[in-house]
Amino acid sequence: MVRRTTVPSLFPPPGYAHAAVVETGSRLAFMAGSVPLDKDGTLVGPGDFAAQTAQVLANLETALHAIGSDLSRVISTDVYVVASEPADLSRVWDVVHASGLTTGPHTSTLLGVACLGYTGQLVEITAVAEVDAAADPGE
Repeated sequence: MVRRTTVPSLFPPPGYAHAAVVETGSRLAFMAGSVPLDKDGTLVGPGDFAAQTAQVLANLETALHAIGSDLSRVISTDVYVVASEPADLSRVWDVVHASGLTTGPHTSTLLGVACLGYTGQLVEITAVAEVDAAADPGE
């Protein structure tokens, strides 16, 4: 079980928690960075922060389902954005915030970075999620 906390004496975060505590006995999944590529490896939404973020979230959701989890069970994320302007970070966060990923809410860090691994890639999200105890996460 995950207990998410927003600390009343701190500035209220926009759509994420200050801390998440996982009770003993939970299984955790540490997800690799989800990227804006389709199943054929083609970049989705070149130059479009919102389109790339939507694809990243769709890929993350697919990976989570494959191991017996979902966006609502995400405990923590790191959201990487190739940007130096806060407005571009906000474009990405708006899509993240509108997704099921902010159910809870989860803990998150939003980062502007210089470069990501694929040519034209603007967004990547890593995550830690709780996995259903009855699920078989495969290999």
